[in-house]
Amino acid sequence: MQRIAMAVEFDGRPFHGWQQQDHASTVQGSLQDALQSIEGRTVSTVAAGRTDAGVHGEALLVHADVSASRWQRSHRAYLHGCNSRLPDSVRVVGVRAVEADFHARFDCRGRSYRYQIWNRQTAPALQQWRHWWLPRQLDIGLMQQAAMHCLGKHDFSALRAAGCQAAHAEKEIRMLEVSRDGYCIHIQVAADAFLYHMVRNLVGNLVEVGAGKRTPDDFASLLASRDRQRGAATAPAHGLYFTNAFYDDFNARDLIAGCD
Repeated sequence: MQRIAMAVEFDGRPFHGWQQQDHASTVQGSLQDALQSIEGRTVSTVAAGRTDAGVHGEALLVHADVSASRWQRSHRAYLHGCNSRLPDSVRVVGVRAVEADFHARFDCRGRSYRYQIWNRQTAPALQQWRHWWLPRQLDIGLMQQAAMHCLGKHDFSALRAAGCQAAHAEKEIRMLEVSRDGYCIHIQVAADAFLYHMVRNLVGNLVEVGAGKRTPDDFASLLASRDRQRGAATAPAHGLYFTNAFYDDFNARDLIAGCD
């Protein structure tokens, strides 16, 4: 057997999230079905992180154990063979061999996400399921000021959803940027790990700052309170993208470059 790492891209709309479920379409289920078709046996996959229903992926890192002889015959052919068996909404966009003890989740040193907001008075026709539409003009300068309070290691209980199974709420946000490109506002965040709904709760609170409902200092007070009940509503899933997973000697987007 050969353990491989795959960078997986997917449109989250048709799926009930990453994790395989009975009687529901999932990204993991689709990928395992494709691998089973190639391998002729059941193949289990492990991802760097789980995504909720509606969340998209640009480079979700996944590992699986496959036939060494089939893999060594042609890495590119294996990638294309997998894609030929996947629905149009999922693609393996990069592959590489890894050590037998590599683990996509436990060896991950950091993850990154991007959230997209369509900030225009009229709703989008072409971008409807790619952004959260917000007609009220947002002040990204204020959102950037608020975002600065998140950088570094903090207890993020105020952004933690009920049902989160993490052992503790202390995480390290290494990068958090808010930018505008035309009508689109991008919120990009990277951390060592994330709590359940942490990014979507972060976005919901930054939007309230941008809309003038809270000040950046109010946002800082919210974080210090560690009280989720004081926070804003969770942003919708369809504006969120899993963008990268980082390891000791590579990241998921490196796999894409390696296949170009």
